[in-house]
Amino acid sequence: MLLQGASATRCLLNGHQYSARRLFSVTSTWSRTAGRRKQITESKDKWNYNTDPFDGTVADDHHKLPLVDANKLETGLAPPVGVKMLVRDFIEDSLYNPNYGYFPKQATIFNANDTPFDFTNLRDSAEFQEEVASRYADYGADDFNGPGRQLWHTPTELFKPWYGRAVGRCLVSEYLLKYFPYEDFVIYEIGAGNGSLAKDILDLLREDYPEVYERTRYNIIEISESLVKLQKKKLQKAHPCVEITHMSIFQWRKTESAPCFFIAMEVIDNFAHDIVRYDLDTLKPYQGLVAIDKNGDFDLIYTPVNDPLIVSFLNLRPILKHSPPIHKLLLQSPTLRKLYRSLPFAPNLSATEFIPTRLLSLLRTLRNYFPRHRLLLSDFSSLPDTIPGVNAPVVQTRFQNMTVPCTTLLVKQGYFDIFFPTDFEHLRDMYEFTLAQPPSISTIPAEDAIPARITPLTSTASAFSLGSQYFSSYQPASRRKPIDGVASASGLPVGERKSSVFSHSQFLETYAELDKTRLRNGENPMLDFYKNVKFLF
Repeated sequence: MLLQGASATRCLLNGHQYSARRLFSVTSTWSRTAGRRKQITESKDKWNYNTDPFDGTVADDHHKLPLVDANKLETGLAPPVGVKMLVRDFIEDSLYNPNYGYFPKQATIFNANDTPFDFTNLRDSAEFQEEVASRYADYGADDFNGPGRQLWHTPTELFKPWYGRAVGRCLVSEYLLKYFPYEDFVIYEIGAGNGSLAKDILDLLREDYPEVYERTRYNIIEISESLVKLQKKKLQKAHPCVEITHMSIFQWRKTESAPCFFIAMEVIDNFAHDIVRYDLDTLKPYQGLVAIDKNGDFDLIYTPVNDPLIVSFLNLRPILKHSPPIHKLLLQSPTLRKLYRSLPFAPNLSATEFIPTRLLSLLRTLRNYFPRHRLLLSDFSSLPDTIPGVNAPVVQTRFQNMTVPCTTLLVKQGYFDIFFPTDFEHLRDMYEFTLAQPPSISTIPAEDAIPARITPLTSTASAFSLGSQYFSSYQPASRRKPIDGVASASGLPVGERKSSVFSHSQFLETYAELDKTRLRNGENPMLDFYKNVKFLF
């Protein structure tokens, strides 16, 4: 099928990428018969080719391969062979393995040498992009003997400090409205990159809100050892209130009982997804597994769903009224499905769908360990050049100074960025439903089950569960149920307002100092670029 090769960097300005070209192409021919594929030609160079992902049969060798996960592979010094794993574990191992993963070993986040762009003196957006390109050139040319420097940027880096200040103004306005002066200003950030967002937020607080800065505790949870070192160097001397924990958020087991703000900016796009397909005869779901033989060749195989996390996600669908990617008429009528399946070349499985199982893990972590948090999350809502499939990712690398997109997920571990779009409306539904569920009792230490200290926002009366409707029998649909023992800023048992989805420009028009990034011709790249980004807050 496809050469196991290279793909690209995340230069997504104005919804487009910088120079990119197709590096590899299809080199073997397939015909589809009654939902099964038959290979017509097969390359003699087996190393460079992936076999058929689902031809109706599974090689006996695949049944004998041991099942592993990303946690078991963390100590490996080289990509594994002779194993199989869920697709999310393959993605997680490819991106985050400490010894050969993309982020620990390959990725470099664009940093404009801590010198922000002089936006007000730039002629127009074309000159701005030329200025960005020249700063990229400062990183030097790639070595043509292999994959180049995996360099990508974020809006935080491009528009600093003004982008970070907008995020800070959003958080501090909420804090001043609800918690000051009774509670500390507690912030958690995951995937903090170079530490630029944290620095810009804390600089804002120190300059414009000194009384709030004195009560600020900024916590970073970072999986990459190299980025931890960079963040400590940039932040801890300038801002002693910063604490950095080298850990995956999915390994977090400490309860934060105080009200806090949780930031995830350009993070969840790299959260691992699973693959699910449905049998079009029975509508039975199948989970995708990546099988790696002793030669290091990949196969994508399907087995009936039995993974608890995938089962949990699929069980949420009917509750949230989110349909699987199958036509509504086929879902409702077995007769139509049978008729459809009888057509020539009709597939026996539904389209490949990537489901955000690790995102569900994050929401559960927030529910269990950050019960009084407020989430601020931003990421891509759509992406160009994705591989085939529903909610499919971009798989890309940098090769000979070119951004190169791939058409398959099954690529060499560690050399490729794999990032996904997010359906923000579905995320909002899943998030609010998850927070409404009781926490997993087994994960919460008994001493952390109630607020750690008494404040004016802590109720010493009986739990709201015994009389939460004392003041009113009406619970607004826009608000969550109150947390037992915790009053709102008004002192009444009124729950937090639910999250809303905002476009990139809507958020910045509300909180950003837009005059600071306006160009001479009136354009504002901080508003005009990244139109494929949304916020949840």
